[in-house]
Amino acid sequence: MNERALRHIVLGLGGKGNGIPREGGFDITVSSEVMAILCLSRDLADLKERLGRIVVAYTWDGKSVTAHDLKAEGAKAEGAMAALLKDALNPNLVQTIEHVPAFVHGGPFANIAHGTNSLIATRMALKLSDIAVVEAGFASDLGGEKFMDIACRYGGFHPQAVVLVTTVRALKMHGGVSKGELKEENREALKKGFGNLDAHLENLSQFGVPVVVALNRFPTDTEGELEDVLAHVRGRGHEAALSEVWEKGGDGGMELAEKVLGSMKKANGYHPLYELGLPLKEKIEKIATHVYGAEGVDYAEPASAFLEDLEKRGYGTLPVCMAKTQMSLSDDPGKIGRPKGWRLLVREVRLSAGAGFVVPICGTIMTMPGLPKHP
Repeated sequence: MNERALRHIVLGLGGKGNGIPREGGFDITVSSEVMAILCLSRDLADLKERLGRIVVAYTWDGKSVTAHDLKAEGAKAEGAMAALLKDALNPNLVQTIEHVPAFVHGGPFANIAHGTNSLIATRMALKLSDIAVVEAGFASDLGGEKFMDIACRYGGFHPQAVVLVTTVRALKMHGGVSKGELKEENREALKKGFGNLDAHLENLSQFGVPVVVALNRFPTDTEGELEDVLAHVRGRGHEAALSEVWEKGGDGGMELAEKVLGSMKKANGYHPLYELGLPLKEKIEKIATHVYGAEGVDYAEPASAFLEDLEKRGYGTLPVCMAKTQMSLSDDPGKIGRPKGWRLLVREVRLSAGAGFVVPICGTIMTMPGLPKHP
């Protein structure tokens, strides 16, 4: 999974008996298309059908070859894959230390995949309780947008409230404070970081769902810093509450829970950011300009040509699942705060026909992350 040397390889060397020399590579991550298929399937039959739609190759005349086309003695490849995944498709029911039931099922990263747990788990949770809380990873620009535009479409969900989690530490970092100095009070830098928070509030408000801010308290936060954040959020017309669950358990989240319950009554009606009938490039550009804050989108030539090809092949009505750094609203991890005056670069495009989305790869994001220096 983490061997960097296997990302881009040459195979088929050694003569005819070993195949045709060609470039290839491994992209076997927890955010592979198979993981996305597992998370977006409604049931076993849907899982099998989606696995069969995976495009694995192209014929000499350019036609798609899918997993459904691969067979041995009449048995289709998707049947074997579904058999391997039939138990994995069942959600895992666990409980918190305060005995609250929770499903932990699926793990697609929101920076390179759609970033939320399985539809089956969420649908089951909605059958078992009045309210289900779903995590969408990596903020509003990644997990939030993808939950609203991809997961909600395929799951038939109509969310009634959004909780945006922030911290004093994160906002000070977006205000220019180095990681080693985040423990020190710095209200000026904190206020500089509010631009980043505002961007996420505006992003989430576009979906017609009320947004409540949870300010996750750290022991080093000062009362002045906490009050600055709460006052700023409320000044922008949103509910906000301290979250002290880490220290106090459920008691530390009561105010937040009450504000979320109250906000659910004000929901205007969820709606996605874009219509599926738009061309792929228009969907990409709407996300780039309306969510990331880019001035526009530039495409590497192969990416642009592949998008046009996908439209011709009938994949133009799929949603898009952007692969972008989680370190910045932009495609450059070094740009903190709320970057202005930049353009998004789409350098490559991949098709995940089984999962049901098109993946534009932006900037320098790697889709097969390696281990850190100290695993």
